[in-house]
Amino acid sequence: MRESEAQKLNFMLIFSLVLIFCFNGSQCSSLHNSLISDQRADSLLPEISPTGNPEPLYPLLGPSPSSPFTITNNTTPKLSGLCTLDFDAIDTMMSITATDCFTVFAPYLANVVCCPQLEATLVILIGQSSKKTKTLSLNSTHAKHCLSDFDQILTSQGADNTLQQICSIGPSNLTEASCPVKDVDGFEKMVNASKILDSCGKIDLVNECCRETCQNAISEAAKDLASVSNEFDAMGMSDISTRVINDCKSIVLRWLASKLEPLRAKEALRGLANCNLNKVCPLVLPNVRPVAQGCGDEISNHTSCCNAMGSYVSHLQKQSFLTNLQAINCAASLGHKLQKENITNNVYNLCHVNLQDFSLQANGMQGSGCLLPSLPSDATFDKYSRVSFICDLNDHIPAPWPSVSHPAPSSCNKTVKVPALPAATSGQRGLYADAVMFLLVYAMTFILATPR
Repeated sequence: MRESEAQKLNFMLIFSLVLIFCFNGSQCSSLHNSLISDQRADSLLPEISPTGNPEPLYPLLGPSPSSPFTITNNTTPKLSGLCTLDFDAIDTMMSITATDCFTVFAPYLANVVCCPQLEATLVILIGQSSKKTKTLSLNSTHAKHCLSDFDQILTSQGADNTLQQICSIGPSNLTEASCPVKDVDGFEKMVNASKILDSCGKIDLVNECCRETCQNAISEAAKDLASVSNEFDAMGMSDISTRVINDCKSIVLRWLASKLEPLRAKEALRGLANCNLNKVCPLVLPNVRPVAQGCGDEISNHTSCCNAMGSYVSHLQKQSFLTNLQAINCAASLGHKLQKENITNNVYNLCHVNLQDFSLQANGMQGSGCLLPSLPSDATFDKYSRVSFICDLNDHIPAPWPSVSHPAPSSCNKTVKVPALPAATSGQRGLYADAVMFLLVYAMTFILATPR
């Protein structure tokens, strides 16, 4: 094996081991306390927990090597008995969602994997249930009961018990909101159903975000539904009409989910969600004044500048996992903030800032960030590898410094040079030389020891 390949393999192993190997409760507590104390001592670090009470990244105590591992909490969900939705129709989807939103890791995977899957599952649940109920929404009372049952089932399978807070989901997400059409028969009389199925029945995951074939069909159908609303003004351009159209898009998606098999519906919904999540930077960017001070005076002191830049980036590395394209947007957003502070030189190049540096790191190890593909796959579970997902570990791509003419690089704008991304961003899983299954939850039943 070549030396570079051996180093990469060792890096992969070390990253996974540092992230999850917690056999001793005190060791894990030490890691957790170190992370929390580092956050408290860091005045620049923004609040990253949706509940205002950060969960530990590391489990406090893993199971003993001899004990069997199960992803469920071995609890029976306490259901209300008042929900008419057909949970049995999407049992596979519920299991996928529970794995994607597994316990303490849900907040760190929320933006990229957990919440998109959670939202897709709710859409599919209502859509599949409409085959019997003939309606594409719930009233507010039933919505409360059904969302509670939904949470109970997921929690019993190992999901985090605060998903409503993490993903900003409430009973209103199960209603028709302001959309005037909710029954299946009325829906199919008002829209071009065949066009929706032709455009969205099988989405081109690689090109949909740029061509917007399915998205345009959904928007057109939503406008047709919204046109009968009393709130829709004559011009169809008011804030109220925009809200109605957005609410009607949810109805269109539920109808689409009723016409597809659950797994095909999931692929379509997650593909559409990726188009939105990859357009923005989900990180909270603290005040860049300390970097501006360190990198001022035409960067007269490179060491001082890069120390300030490194300190700032370390704050970002404690927030969440990102996709490659999200990292590009974060690099552009941060670069713009620095340019507004009169930092015109490319400090990313000067200080060797890579796209990986914007994503969550393993126990503070610089350069050990996990960037997900721009089409992130679901987390997986089995009794050997536990909960895992794919990261691109050879993704040492220089962060692009924004230009004046193109402040935020777009993969759809062919005139803008976007850094080359790993093959996984085009929908390919890639080779294991380019990706690794990240073991996220508990320790394996043995430790790989390497000579020093």
